[in-house]
Amino acid sequence: MARKFFVGGNWKCNGTAEEVKKIVNTLNEAQVPSQDVVEVVVSPPYVFLPLVKSTLRNDFFVAAQNCWVKKGGAFTGEVSAEMLVNLDIPWVILGHSERRAILNESNEFVGDKVAYALAQGLKVIACVGETLEEREAGSTMDVVAAQTKAIADRVSNWSNVVIAYEPVWAIGTGKVASPAQAQEVHDELRKWLAKNVSADVAATTRIIYGGSVNGGNCKELGGQADVDGFLVGGASLKPEFIDIIKAAEVKKST
Repeated sequence: MARKFFVGGNWKCNGTAEEVKKIVNTLNEAQVPSQDVVEVVVSPPYVFLPLVKSTLRNDFFVAAQNCWVKKGGAFTGEVSAEMLVNLDIPWVILGHSERRAILNESNEFVGDKVAYALAQGLKVIACVGETLEEREAGSTMDVVAAQTKAIADRVSNWSNVVIAYEPVWAIGTGKVASPAQAQEVHDELRKWLAKNVSADVAATTRIIYGGSVNGGNCKELGGQADVDGFLVGGASLKPEFIDIIKAAEVKKST
């Protein structure tokens, strides 16, 4: 069974209401491959979720950029999975490297978040990836496997999980993992899933690439056998996001 191409746009902490309306307008008018070829999810900041949800075309979906690790309560500043479900937001991004690095979210904490969000009915884009120091030390796969294991230890059903491999050294730096580097890690990650979870999960789980993806490099990256799409940062705020969505055509033609 072919894995459906997946393109996520992570808007991070950017935008005013006016800017968000412009981005949504561009997306609404875009000619892109149909839903059976590509699944498109955009992730605005929390405060704009209802605005985007109510104005975005219905073949594109909306994700939150994070949610709390358990049920709501006395957790000032946090947003619970239940609240996202209540707003009819289907997806959430968890374990992004910025949260791991800046907010000290551990592998175990991210694993707990993924399990809780799934239990509430959300679909999860779970991020993994190594720093430049870790890559240069040759420990890329150890790091990525440990991050994935913390999720695998807590999750039994993978049908609503997309893994985003995001080498930290490539996020927002303009440095991109070469198509061969991306394919190598995705292939290793799939082998890890086959060995440690199941062959079926390895074959069906989408592993997407994130890290300075743009209109110029998306086709070659997307053409790699084990790259099932992208999680796009800065470029998802620009019209070239449409070109990145269209990169799904490279898989359709193979």
